[in-house]
Amino acid sequence: MTNSTPATTHAETHACDVLVVGSGAGGLSVAVTAAEHGLEVLVVEKEAVFGGTTARSGGWLWIPCNGPSAREGVKDSIDAARTYLQHEAGNHFDAERIDAFLESGPRMVDFFEAETDVQFITGTAFADYHPTAPGGTDGGRSICAAPFDGRNLGAAMKRLRPPLKEITVVGMMIGSGKELLHFFNVTKSVRSAAFVATRLLAHARDVLLHGRSMRLTNGNALAGRLAKSALDRGVRLWTSAPALELTTDNDGRVTGAVVDHEGTPIAVTARRGVVLASGGFPQDLDRRRALFPHAPTGAEHASPAPPGNTGDGMRLAERVGAGIDDSLPNAAAWVPISRVPWPDGTLGTFPHFIDRAKPGVIAVAPDGKRFVNEGNSYHDFCQALVKACGGKQPIRGWLIIDHRAIRKYGLGFVKPFPLPLTPQLTSGYLKRGRTVAELAAAIGVEAAALQATVARFNGPAAAGEDPDFHKGSTAYNRFQGDPEITPNPCVHPLDTAPYYAVEVVIGDLGTFAGIKTNKHAQAVKNDGTPIPGLYAVGNDNASIMGGNYPGGGITLGPAMTFGWIAGRHLAGVD
Repeated sequence: MTNSTPATTHAETHACDVLVVGSGAGGLSVAVTAAEHGLEVLVVEKEAVFGGTTARSGGWLWIPCNGPSAREGVKDSIDAARTYLQHEAGNHFDAERIDAFLESGPRMVDFFEAETDVQFITGTAFADYHPTAPGGTDGGRSICAAPFDGRNLGAAMKRLRPPLKEITVVGMMIGSGKELLHFFNVTKSVRSAAFVATRLLAHARDVLLHGRSMRLTNGNALAGRLAKSALDRGVRLWTSAPALELTTDNDGRVTGAVVDHEGTPIAVTARRGVVLASGGFPQDLDRRRALFPHAPTGAEHASPAPPGNTGDGMRLAERVGAGIDDSLPNAAAWVPISRVPWPDGTLGTFPHFIDRAKPGVIAVAPDGKRFVNEGNSYHDFCQALVKACGGKQPIRGWLIIDHRAIRKYGLGFVKPFPLPLTPQLTSGYLKRGRTVAELAAAIGVEAAALQATVARFNGPAAAGEDPDFHKGSTAYNRFQGDPEITPNPCVHPLDTAPYYAVEVVIGDLGTFAGIKTNKHAQAVKNDGTPIPGLYAVGNDNASIMGGNYPGGGITLGPAMTFGWIAGRHLAGVD
């Protein structure tokens, strides 16, 4: 393309040093870093709210050798992390980009903690997802955004994307770790009950005064902290402003883009470069159909990603010659999703992160048989489910739980006691049976098969054992379990009627296939030649994880790291 959309064809123009397309963690990291080095930055966001998928996420970053964990005594090394990633990525190990990530990640964290409003809490007991693999660890590589008071954003708070409503409690965000444990223990501990009551009262006050909670946690806190840091540095943030087309000069250098800002096309000139950070393609039916084997029409896939994440960045990059890496064994980060019926007839998406590991929960395929260690990562769980279904549509499974466990832990969108089960039973989200056979009939599974599965599990489960799939055998499994259950925090018989089930299908936490880049986050052609003036970060950038999912935060960790790298490269900083 040779300046096919010249600025002179548009009545309105805007000039900046750096144009960032997308307002998630990757894009905002670029903006903060570049602005810190004196560059004029414009961030354009397609939707009416900013924060992207980040604002709906858990807010975790996977950064080996990070400072916050080191200060708490965690021992790690770049060599061990590199060994682990080489094991995880296999034949798709990209040494140049992996080394850039490992070397720059800790420096990125130090920069944001020292110079900006971005602060982190540690996950010293949050293990890698394959902790027994070479180089794996039992905790410390994952860190999470610290809670944030949304009032610090001022008027911009109204434009911050709210959290995914399916994972809130009456619209209230609940932080990871100790905070979540208080909610599980609300009926058993005076301290937990007081904590929860205080949170609920504060939430009610915020809703009354501001229309939503002002205590931001997890990914909402990360997006809020990054936005505050960007706005404080003079970064402009346009919402309802999709990028329509990149502009180039006669030498093929990307010089800016045409942006539709609230219905007005504006020719934006970017003196240093354009960064694509539009969130990948989880809502692009065409690419889903082409790259997701479990979704032959594209519609069989359920994503909690924002509706605007339709692959815009990849299409813009392709038009100016960038290569796309779609060779990874998994084109996205898979997660089991249950569909939540809302009163208006729409279906919400609930991603199942921790409930599968709880004692008293098993998963079965359509044949009524278990197929996986339920406590393993969501990515591994989904790969096993696809295999168990043997290519037969629909690809789905069921999480099975007894009355004791569902009242203690909840299941998916179903909350634990004292909240009632009736609304989810009435909507059809939750299925129930007085016996295992009756539950099998309710979910369309052969009764004899499900009865045999539960009986086979319950026998050794009485002693905390799972000889078939070894649930509870890794530090990651146990981290998600219940320490009150011994000897195995992940295993307990399903022996208290009635029995319940929730259907799960395949969803994603972000796409892995994406724009080919180098160690500087520059977009490159298929031959590896950089495209001058064009960068890609976040889920627009092809994942460095080789199609695997090594640990909690392997999307946001690289997103912020390569955002920091890109911002410095644009500023000419080594």
